[in-house]
Amino acid sequence: MSIYTGRGDEGETDLRDMSRVSKSSHRIEAYGSVDEANALLGTVRPTGHDDVDDLLETIQNHLHIVQADLANPDPDPDDPQVESDHTAELEDRIDAFDEELEPLQSFILPGGGEAGAALHHARAVVRRAERRVVDLARSEPINEAVVTYLNRLSDLLFTLGRAVNARDGEPEESPTY
Repeated sequence: MSIYTGRGDEGETDLRDMSRVSKSSHRIEAYGSVDEANALLGTVRPTGHDDVDDLLETIQNHLHIVQADLANPDPDPDDPQVESDHTAELEDRIDAFDEELEPLQSFILPGGGEAGAALHHARAVVRRAERRVVDLARSEPINEAVVTYLNRLSDLLFTLGRAVNARDGEPEESPTY
């Protein structure tokens, strides 16, 4: 498989069904933002916490499913698609990590140690990806489970950022107004 094909030199790219679209299309912007989030999560590992690292690896694989789902405007039943089970898994993990944490009393500033701050950064990128997917859904049909998954993923990354910071002894800071 060649890394370069030249097929994108005119500003278009192939979707999964081999239809051609502009590289600036809403669909490409949506799954490109998911790709950015995935790459960012790759920079977070290793966090120094095996359970978090294992979960981040699972999430990175899920994000490939999200990208495949978004890249396919007319999926067949056997094509990769986000399912409610993916979101349920995130919710279970949010609940488990949240048990480690003190209840939130106010908003917190994103930051902390290196891994915690990177998880907060990844959360913000996932939120952007979610906005791009919502924008896409206004003009083209998509699997609505993708929006739900990304919304819950940002919640999980927020919780993971807090958990990693707590484990690493990094204090949370509230904003001053």
